[in-house]
Amino acid sequence: MAAVIPLRDVSRRPTRFPIVTLGIVALNALVFFAELSGGEPFVTRWALIPADIVAGRHWATILTAMFMHGSWSHIIGNMVFLWAFGPEVEDLTGPGRYLAFYLAGGLAASMAQLAATPDATIPMLGASGAIAAVMGAFLVSYPRDRIRSLLVVLLFVRVTYIPAALLIAVWFVIQFLSLGAVAEQPVGGVAYAAHVGGFIFGAVAARLFERHERPMS
Repeated sequence: MAAVIPLRDVSRRPTRFPIVTLGIVALNALVFFAELSGGEPFVTRWALIPADIVAGRHWATILTAMFMHGSWSHIIGNMVFLWAFGPEVEDLTGPGRYLAFYLAGGLAASMAQLAATPDATIPMLGASGAIAAVMGAFLVSYPRDRIRSLLVVLLFVRVTYIPAALLIAVWFVIQFLSLGAVAEQPVGGVAYAAHVGGFIFGAVAARLFERHERPMS
């Protein structure tokens, strides 16, 4: 078993403190603790259920679900990825545009998952789709940057430096192939369509949200 965990971009430093990225991390943490306190009724009320949205019910969950998570590993993994790529994208767009971009990416991811599984009654939750949009924007903006990462192979752990283009492209290919496998044999679990949809939105829309003056490399 192998895994690559991105830590941070070592090729550049944001020119501004990533206040919005930090705020998103904090909000996700607060909502997760609310989930732990509220239990299953909280999750059922605020997570996105595709069949409900298609029926015109609980539309607010399109927004609330992107700040919810199913487990400690789920939220920790998502927040690690967000912190690895979010500060540079926030620096590129500016705080206000970054927040709009993040929310739009989460919305695009939800729409992709709804299109793929409109009749699903399993709650859908997680920031992965919005974070996939951030990764898509990072890929088109800083493909040559090097990402300090942890390479984990069984009990072997090593710090390594991986080009952003390679790391993110491999991640996307895995999501895309997994989406195809799920399409052939549907099962509950990871919302791969949301990952693919969010990523494509981020890659396509990134330039629209950039500040007029790019941060210096």
